Amino acid sequence: MLETLSETYGDPLVLFVGGLAVGGLFGAAAQHSRFCLRAATIEFSHFQFGPRLAVWLLAFGAAVLATQSAIQAGWLDIADARQIAATGSLSGAIIGGGLFGIGMILARGCASRLLVLSATGNLRALVTGLILTIVAQASLRGGLSPAREALAGLWTVPGGTARDLLTAAGFGTQGGLIFGAITLVIGIALAFRGHLRATHGVAALLVGVAIAAGWAFTYAMTQVSFEPLQPGSVSFTGPSADTLMGLVNARSLPLTFSVGLVPGVFAGSAIAALLTRDWTLQGFDGGPSMLRYFAGAGLMGFGSMLAGGCAVGAGVSGGAIFALTAWVALAAMWAGAVATALIEARWPAPAAPAVA
Repeated sequence: MLETLSETYGDPLVLFVGGLAVGGLFGAAAQHSRFCLRAATIEFSHFQFGPRLAVWLLAFGAAVLATQSAIQAGWLDIADARQIAATGSLSGAIIGGGLFGIGMILARGCASRLLVLSATGNLRALVTGLILTIVAQASLRGGLSPAREALAGLWTVPGGTARDLLTAAGFGTQGGLIFGAITLVIGIALAFRGHLRATHGVAALLVGVAIAAGWAFTYAMTQVSFEPLQPGSVSFTGPSADTLMGLVNARSLPLTFSVGLVPGVFAGSAIAALLTRDWTLQGFDGGPSMLRYFAGAGLMGFGSMLAGGCAVGAGVSGGAIFALTAWVALAAMWAGAVATALIEARWPAPAAPAVA
């Protein structure tokens, strides 16, 4: 079927529509489930182990289990995925992941959460997300790229089996399936313990399914396309930067899977918010809060490009295929976020003075 569609409409359009579909599923599911790594790390830092942590574990467990099942069934081969095949940076994963974790606490959400919230009328998230995207682009190809390259070059790891945790550890796909199942069971237990709504739990599972669908779809396209393609899945900082720069610098937007993700997530989240009556206009509370959000956006923009992806792109999509640097980046994000949340709890920011 994909081969017929590709021959009829061309690879770019099929990839773009596929990105729209996967992004729409992710956006609607993430909006309804309140999927958010920041919220999960805050619960974890206070030893609450409540519904927000349950949602993240359900999504992550579903992503791992579904992705590894696709590999087991022969529907996906990750050997050519960027997170596995290319040279990786452990120093970038550690430093960038830590900066990203700090930034998402300051900005009240990671890159994916900001995009999802933007579609619900949250202007604060929209502006913060735009700043994150601009800093990410500057880190990738602009004035911040020399600093990123210098930090990334401190400790590198060659591509191939050295970046594949399951292969390196000798566990294979079976090990990935077992890990995903255990994570799901823990998430389900916490969901019952935290009285998570059933629809939120199902939506969290669909977040993970969207990650696996992205991997399976893009791999299937590599099998029918005459152009060299790499399999990939849901990510946000790189695609958001590509989409923004395409809109600003080009007369026509290049059609790719990644570019389709951004409007797809926005549309899916907006539709879900409208259907559940969660759409409402929100803005900043004042100058000090704006500085906090903007600082967080800057840290996430630079950190995500240094770490090789955001909390979803590196943390969940890369984690689902057990890429070494993705797991290191995810651990660093958790560490940075938990440390920042604990500091905030101990020394909260002073309240803004009342305006006369």
